[in-house]
Amino acid sequence: MGTEVPLPRPIRRVVSLVPSLTESVALSAPGLLVGATDWCSHPAGLDVTRVGGTKSPDVERVLGLRPDLVLANEEENRVADLAALRAGGCHVWVTAPRTVAGALTSLARMLEACDVGRPDWLDAAEQQWGPTYAGTRARAFVPIWRRPWMSLGRDTFAGDVLRVLGVDHVYADDDARYPRVQLAGVRDRRPDLVVLPDEPYAFTRAEGLEVFGEWGVPVVHVSGRHLTWYGPSLVTARASLQSALRDVLARQR
Repeated sequence: MGTEVPLPRPIRRVVSLVPSLTESVALSAPGLLVGATDWCSHPAGLDVTRVGGTKSPDVERVLGLRPDLVLANEEENRVADLAALRAGGCHVWVTAPRTVAGALTSLARMLEACDVGRPDWLDAAEQQWGPTYAGTRARAFVPIWRRPWMSLGRDTFAGDVLRVLGVDHVYADDDARYPRVQLAGVRDRRPDLVVLPDEPYAFTRAEGLEVFGEWGVPVVHVSGRHLTWYGPSLVTARASLQSALRDVLARQR
């Protein structure tokens, strides 16, 4: 993000304000993580101090944990909260990947900053995400929220995940990264399918049928964790998402 981050040595206490980064550190260096958000659900059984939400962390509680480093993300966390942590004396490391390749590089740099050696899961993830799908491609509408409807837009990590798998989303050329949209306008773009993740908005199968059942295109439900998280989930994300999209891509041939 263009901000120099002084790194105290050694790094012994880390607070993460991002679920995927929490999982990355907890699996790579057990014992290093001392605090995480209420939304940090992986790995299972994580026993650290909870510091509130990603958008509403308890700054004083974070400061009270005396972290050597706080991990954050440009999208997940608010600038005002990160500024307050820095003003309180915290060193804050902010990630901002836009692509799968960029996420893997970002994770390696972050773990190096935390004095963590390169974990096996990161090598496994790189192997999984090497080649890009070479068959006939499909075009998808990928909403991330309802009331109001919001979609993936330009330069998003999730959009690049789908691109690698052979799916281009219909708002990839929008000026906004997460534009508000009208469903009538979406239909005018003639998507081949609708991709519904279960986070950040938990789209259900019943809801997908109710809203998109008359569109005449497949509605594919996918794991939001596999679509939007970057960390150890990348090891299994490609197989999971490919399985969900396989039938639709086969029809495009």
